[in-house]
Amino acid sequence: MSATYVYKALDRGGSALTGEIAGDSKAAVAAQLRLRGLTVVDVDQKSTTPTVEELLDRYRGLKANHVTVMARQLATMISSGLSLLRALYVLEEQTEAPKLKHAIMAVRQDVEAGLALSQAMGKHPKVFSDLFVAMVKAGETGGNLEEVLERVAIQLEKDDHLRRTVKSAMVYPVLIGVFAFMVLIGMVLFIIPIFADMFTDLGGELPALTQFMITLSDGMRSYWYLLFIVPTVIAIAFKKWKSTDRGGFMWDTIKLRFPMRVGDIVRKIAVARFARTLGTLTASGVPILQALDITARTAGNRVISDPMAEVAERVREGQPLATPLARTGVFPVMVTQMLSVGEETGAVDRMLHKLADFYDDEVATMLKSLTSIIEPLMMIGVGVIVGIVVISMYMPMFKIFELVQ
Repeated sequence: MSATYVYKALDRGGSALTGEIAGDSKAAVAAQLRLRGLTVVDVDQKSTTPTVEELLDRYRGLKANHVTVMARQLATMISSGLSLLRALYVLEEQTEAPKLKHAIMAVRQDVEAGLALSQAMGKHPKVFSDLFVAMVKAGETGGNLEEVLERVAIQLEKDDHLRRTVKSAMVYPVLIGVFAFMVLIGMVLFIIPIFADMFTDLGGELPALTQFMITLSDGMRSYWYLLFIVPTVIAIAFKKWKSTDRGGFMWDTIKLRFPMRVGDIVRKIAVARFARTLGTLTASGVPILQALDITARTAGNRVISDPMAEVAERVREGQPLATPLARTGVFPVMVTQMLSVGEETGAVDRMLHKLADFYDDEVATMLKSLTSIIEPLMMIGVGVIVGIVVISMYMPMFKIFELVQ
């Protein structure tokens, strides 16, 4: 029965190597290592009881750049003449991300057992996406695996760059929003009670705004735990609603209608991802119907992805791709027009990549414009919040002299 063994070995240069490998026995594992040109130092069967570190590794996220770097390294090694198995061995030893390392080890073992690389990667959907697996399969079929892997790396880099652009643009507004919330909570919990005690001692009727702020302060201090419970319940309920078929579609529709051009940015992000994914798949030799299916699953917005089944059906009937895409009503006119030109000239993949680059630039420009508007609005919002609290506390001051008399 096969088991996992932990080994220590020396390569031809004398450098120490450690890793894990599957085998029927210690002797079999040692033989495998010697076949790889390694000098075996130690081989021990891995304990079946996971360590604390291994348990933590299971819950650590896998960063997008880890898979991107792996794809580039694999492409470079294969184009340099290394065999696929040897390249996988090297990746297994060099990769530091635990989840990716374990996935590469499992893929290498499956390839050793006779599976194709795409089949082995397909067993790990949380690490290798449908896009990745489909392109690898196309590269195996067309005999240009290293070229396809390079395209995969470029695709992943572009997607990661787009995500980072959006995240970096939202960091400052989010920080201001958090600061405003903390200021409000701090003033309600700590500042208002001081004034409330003073007003109580003086007696008299308080203005409505002041009374409201004092009541809010008393309520928050008495039921402080609701500050944690209510947001948590709302977040869980929202996530559950969004995970349903109806809720997910409604949320994707709402996102496209956000004000202040946020909806336009969401649409352009989805269109850019759609164009780049479809262009990369078609350039790699993936059949158009399969490419449409994969693109629909990776578009990130169901308003755009749901019509793809109908588009694929029309393409299967012999219609050009641009015609059914235009009928969906969710793509800008420029997309369908340029795609139509690409079909006429036989350069669909290049046209799709140009569209993706164009919308990436559009998103970056619109995000800069949006943040330049949001930042002063958020600062004004903070000022308004602080101002309301201060005014509510100082309004009774005009009556204090009357109350003293």
